Amino acid sequence: MSWILLLVAGLLEVAWAAGLKTSEGFTRLWPSVFTLVTAVGSFVLLALAMRQLPLGTAYAVWTGIGAVGAFVFGIVVMGETLSAARIASAALIVIGLIGLKLSSGH
Repeated sequence: MSWILLLVAGLLEVAWAAGLKTSEGFTRLWPSVFTLVTAVGSFVLLALAMRQLPLGTAYAVWTGIGAVGAFVFGIVVMGETLSAARIASAALIVIGLIGLKLSSGH
């Protein structure tokens, strides 16, 4: 269950990062509200997952999901550039996340 909480927390991190971009520095009301709500949800679920998962593993996986998710969101939705170096870098993050999951013992 803790891994599911962590996965959802990571997805909410992607959501609040996207909201942060669209809030234009918290100058737009609804994107700002969305950002704050998803950020709080992400932190709460991360905290709940950390009850059973090691700190380093949980935090690294949470930030990794957020980083890769924001990377994909930026390319697919916001039209950011795609390059071989960016893909390779994101792939290394995913490999690291898999390694942490497999070595965590949970």
